[in-house]
Amino acid sequence: MSTYMAKAGKVERKWYIIDAEGKVLGRVAAVAATLLRGKNEPIFTPHVDCGNHVIIINADKAVLTGNKLEQKYYRRHTGYIGGLKEVKYATLMQTRPELAMELAIKGMIPDNTIGRAALTRLRVYKGNEHKHSAQKPEVWEF
Repeated sequence: MSTYMAKAGKVERKWYIIDAEGKVLGRVAAVAATLLRGKNEPIFTPHVDCGNHVIIINADKAVLTGNKLEQKYYRRHTGYIGGLKEVKYATLMQTRPELAMELAIKGMIPDNTIGRAALTRLRVYKGNEHKHSAQKPEVWEF
């Protein structure tokens, strides 16, 4: 018996929806990263993009544990001298909770072409509404 290797054109992608309300941001990100890579599927092949589409709703109601709201910073650099920009996660979760969720998931996805393709299948929404009901997403419980 030989090992099954998935073909890139024959992968069937499913749509999953994750409700982040009251759940820890990192736990939701870990589950989303697993679904985006396709590691929950029995046909998972590391060198083939086997991932699914993931919709995350209620990103603004995700919870950060401990003192992360006050002690953790989102840092980026403009590329100019002295161009370090810092934002506390308390401010980030109030203004752009979608970005906080996307950054957490991006850190759990490999930095290669498969990882970049997986991130294009991620949709994060602040509220309870999303516009992908035509795809009939399945609710993912964890």
